[in-house]
Amino acid sequence: MPDPILYGPQFSTYVRSARLALEEKGIAYRLDEIDIFGDPKAKVAHLARHPFGKIPAFEHGDFALYETSAIMRYVDEAFPGPRLQPSDAQERARMNQVFGIIDCYAYPSWTTGIIIPRFRAARTGVAADESAIEEVVPRARRCVNILDKFLNGREYFAGEGVSLADLHLAPMCFYFAQLPEGKRLFGHAANLTRWWTEMSARPSLVKTTPALTRK
Repeated sequence: MPDPILYGPQFSTYVRSARLALEEKGIAYRLDEIDIFGDPKAKVAHLARHPFGKIPAFEHGDFALYETSAIMRYVDEAFPGPRLQPSDAQERARMNQVFGIIDCYAYPSWTTGIIIPRFRAARTGVAADESAIEEVVPRARRCVNILDKFLNGREYFAGEGVSLADLHLAPMCFYFAQLPEGKRLFGHAANLTRWWTEMSARPSLVKTTPALTRK
C-alpha cells in the first residue's frame, strides 16, 4: 500500500497534530500543502476530501478520512510503532477528555481569540482588536489552569508516555507560548510550562516546526 497522504498547510495546528502522530509512529507519509485559504480552486477541489472544507484530510491507499482526532487514532491503530493511546480504560478516557477540552475550549480561546488575531496583525500591520482579545483572556486562563492541574504529578496527560492528547495540544502551545498573553498565563502554570519545554524538544516537534516561524 502506498504511503499515506495528509492534506493541509504545515502551519495549521490541526494538520501538525496529525503529522506528529505520523512522526511519532515513524511512518513515511506525504504532506500535500493545499492552499484552501488563498486558492479558490484548491478549496473547491478539497471539498471532495472534506465535505465541510476543513483541514486536514487524509488518504491511505483508497481509504479516505477527515477530522483530526479520527486521523490520529487511525494512524495509531493501523500502523506499527509506539502505542499512542493508553491501554488502561481510565487513562484512555482521560486522553479523550483532554481532546475535548482542546477542541471545545482551548482552540476557541487560544487560537481563534488570541493566536489568529495576533499573527494576522503581525502579518498585515493592522492592529488587532485589543478589547476583543482581552475579553477572551479569562477563558484562555481557565483552560491553562485546568490543563496545568491535569499535569500535577504527571509527566504527560494520559498514561506513562506521550499520547495523542499531548500531540494534539502541542501545536497550539507552540503559537500560544510565543505571545504576550500565553507567556503571562504560562508563567502561572508550572506544570504546563515544564510539559511544554520537554515536548518542544522532541524530534517530532522539531521536525514539524512551521516554516513561517522556523529560525
